[in-house]
Amino acid sequence: MPTTTHYAFLKSILPRWLQIMLRRALVASTLPSAKNVWPIDPNSATPPEGWQGWPDGKKFALVITHDVDTPGGHDHCMKLAEIEKRHGFRSSFNFVAEDYKLSDELMNHLRSDGFEIGSHSIRHKNPFKSPKKFPVLASQINHYLKEWNAVGFRSPSMYHNMDLLHHLNIEYDASTFDTDPFEPQPDGVGTIFPFWVANRNNNKGYIELPYTLPQDFLLFILMRQKNIDIWKKKLDWIAENGGMALFIIHPDYINSKTWHVSGQQTIKAKKTFPKRENTSVCWLTPFMNRTTGLCDMQTRWPSAVISLMSSH
Repeated sequence: MPTTTHYAFLKSILPRWLQIMLRRALVASTLPSAKNVWPIDPNSATPPEGWQGWPDGKKFALVITHDVDTPGGHDHCMKLAEIEKRHGFRSSFNFVAEDYKLSDELMNHLRSDGFEIGSHSIRHKNPFKSPKKFPVLASQINHYLKEWNAVGFRSPSMYHNMDLLHHLNIEYDASTFDTDPFEPQPDGVGTIFPFWVANRNNNKGYIELPYTLPQDFLLFILMRQKNIDIWKKKLDWIAENGGMALFIIHPDYINSKTWHVSGQQTIKAKKTFPKRENTSVCWLTPFMNRTTGLCDMQTRWPSAVISLMSSH
């Protein structure tokens, strides 16, 4: 099995088309052995210790997030935001600070429309490669977090080190997943619920929001799926178990034919949730009790990350 070091090295020397070919082969070879834990790991339905449920009797959570990896993705953000806005959704957009020129106009427009800005690190590469150097990198990330008035972070390529993340001035991180054996760092956190990551050195910490729906890149670029059946099956299972359905959608792929078809299906499917579940929608950001580590939820505008569904 290739390690994260192997993946980083190959990514640095191989053209993009060859990277995708090799990753497709890796996915195909891994899939048979992963069938019992992907796309659904039954063990991840167990709530974390002290879980008190979603507020006001809400049934489950829906979270829409976007990682903006390239200049092309940056230029497609407004198109994606307008689609979501027409259907009544709001989401978070995570930007790489220094890989491309960021438009202040775009970021201000997103904020004014109720979308959230988050950090996707300084460069789109493993930020934890050198733990000794991470505090220096963290100070740069914190600079942009403050400048953008952002409280959330997601690491490139879903690399994660939850201890080192305490160097960041964040309220939440979203760099993990419940189960995804196809990622460069494939160790999942094994839950479809948010959880509190305490700092052992003080009373601070942050909320971890694992993604629980397979990434669009995996489904539509690597696996070349032509529909969203895997998403729908997983989402129904998450709703049945009262968990958190967290999507990652990349605006970088918005022009691909596969994304266009599947993306439109997804927006339509999301739009039917309230009707299908007989639910109402509110926008919340999770808050963990920082003393006990137990989960309760409070409305925290303007960090409108989570759309929660509740039965009447």
